[in-house]
Amino acid sequence: MQDLIRQMLEQLGEDPSREGLKNTPERTKQSLKFLTSGYHQDPERILQDAVFSEECNHMIIARDIEIYSLCEHHMLPFFGVCHIGYIPRGKVFGVSKLARLVDCYARRLQLQERLTQQIAHMVQRGVDAQGVGVIIRAKHLCMMMRGVEKQGSEMVTSEMLGTFQNYGATRSEFLTLTNHGSE
Repeated sequence: MQDLIRQMLEQLGEDPSREGLKNTPERTKQSLKFLTSGYHQDPERILQDAVFSEECNHMIIARDIEIYSLCEHHMLPFFGVCHIGYIPRGKVFGVSKLARLVDCYARRLQLQERLTQQIAHMVQRGVDAQGVGVIIRAKHLCMMMRGVEKQGSEMVTSEMLGTFQNYGATRSEFLTLTNHGSE
């Protein structure tokens, strides 16, 4: 990978042997390995270690989980927050596992639309939830730094499953609770 990064620097018109770039191939390799570490994680394993029996059937929400990912089209960062809500059916997650799940999927080359769906479907499968809602609000550097150069733009995606999809009151409660304070 370091040789490829050196070649890329040369193709950009740079001298990879100059002082400021000497260690760039190694640093870039390490950075990319970290930013794509989700490929080496199993989302099911992340969740199965922290599922607890609990008789509750009210909405549980983990809000404002930071996300950092790379878009698969330009390999430029997108970043924002993820809100996850679910209604359990006798089992709940340890709350930090939801953040770990988000990181697992975000640390891959991604589309925000796919990321939203992957998180929602895994949460539903993980505890056989009655319903799941996931909303991601993110800024994409591929849209801000290049192309249309719209710095104030934000992309919002949502996935609603089960009761969140079928019952307007459940969906409305989730949307109200996740919108509060985030604008």
